[in-house]
Amino acid sequence: MSANTPVVSIAYHSGYGHTAVIAEAVRNGAAEAGATVHLIKVDEIDDAQWELLDASDAIVFGSPTYMGTASGAFHVFAEATSKRWFADAWQDKLAAGFTNSGSKSGDKLHTLQFFQTLAAQHGMSWVNLGLKPGWNSSTGSENDLNRLGFFSGAAAQSNSDEGPEAVHKADVATAEHLGRRVAETARVFAAGRAALASA
Repeated sequence: MSANTPVVSIAYHSGYGHTAVIAEAVRNGAAEAGATVHLIKVDEIDDAQWELLDASDAIVFGSPTYMGTASGAFHVFAEATSKRWFADAWQDKLAAGFTNSGSKSGDKLHTLQFFQTLAAQHGMSWVNLGLKPGWNSSTGSENDLNRLGFFSGAAAQSNSDEGPEAVHKADVATAEHLGRRVAETARVFAAGRAALASA
């Protein structure tokens, strides 16, 4: 990859559109930071999109949290990555993750840990959110970045009786931050590899 133009792919599933809003925000953040970004719906993935993942410098996993883990559609995708595992196709790529649920906690941490384990099995390096928690003091507010206080990745909460248009703006901004962080980390990794190769 070019040190100036990392390639970031976002492999995600969205059941009702809320998680798709978060995926778009991750894309916007990564693109703002200078990355080439691909959005890939894992329940519609085709051979060309598998190849895009293989050619990416970073893959960001995303799914709603259903019944304490990633959605069934994402689990199908995760199992299908075993073909990449056998070939070490994603070895040393960067990985990150995001999730959404109807509750403030909703066991979202379990979904992010599932993504981390998937990334570790592929030999990928995990990029965390890199934000202090928000909304945890008398001067904080629900509009703070990382208002739900997650560290492993971007977590969003969407009311179960509202549509995707009601996804919280602070959660969108937090996802944009994650996208920028992934793109910037990918650029640093590329520069380091280039420096080592020329040493």
